[in-house]
Amino acid sequence: MKISLIIAFYKNTAFLKLILMALLNQSDKNFEVIIADDDNSEASTHFIREWMPLCFFPLVHVNQLKDDGFRKNEVLNKAIVKSSGEFIVFIDGDCIPHRHFIKQYRANIQENIALFGRRVMLTKAMKDKLVQTGDLSLLSLWNLFVNRTGNLKDALYLPFLNRRHTSGIWGCNWGIHKKHLLEVNGFDEDYIHAGVGEDVDIESRLNKNGITLKSLKQKAIVYHLYHKPNYSDADIQLNFELLKLKQKEGLIFCRNGIVKDDV
Repeated sequence: MKISLIIAFYKNTAFLKLILMALLNQSDKNFEVIIADDDNSEASTHFIREWMPLCFFPLVHVNQLKDDGFRKNEVLNKAIVKSSGEFIVFIDGDCIPHRHFIKQYRANIQENIALFGRRVMLTKAMKDKLVQTGDLSLLSLWNLFVNRTGNLKDALYLPFLNRRHTSGIWGCNWGIHKKHLLEVNGFDEDYIHAGVGEDVDIESRLNKNGITLKSLKQKAIVYHLYHKPNYSDADIQLNFELLKLKQKEGLIFCRNGIVKDDV
């Protein structure tokens, strides 16, 4: 089964370089990468085109017509349509995947199951070292411990450990069959503020459609590159208010998703 890895990206090519380097080192080689770029930047386009011939995997760039604020869900839907894999994995453009990341998603694929992992929180100092050196060996467990990495227990690679699922999907690390995304019409593009909009909403609709969750904590690991928050408490509050309205309405197939409801 082919896997499509979709990277939600916005401007930071230094981070994207580290992610692509980690993907070149994946133990499982049968995947494509789609960069879902919520912008229309010549610099980003040039960077991605330079990387295309360096990658053993297909590298696809999907972007917006213009930078029009937070439109992450819109560009993620474009990437879903563009994808050729039967199973889709999502990460954010600030998360470096462990070398067995794709392997663990493939090993745990099941019908009617959404898989999810968590992220290891790198310090600013660690992020700066990685960007400056490009040395992914800095992500060794000992080095993470010495550098007081957050969520350090999630950096333990324990492939034979079966965990009960806990609270669910985060947009930075999850995966599902493409057909299940199409059944709920993908991401709801009514969410135009950063925060809970893209992951809590789609998890709710997937659950209503019979999809259950399985945890890949300590199996499918990503390392989060430090940056200042790109959302405010006000953004989160607006999204929660919209989420309440959406859940009260009870739709599984959202109106403003991959397919638009023009009625």
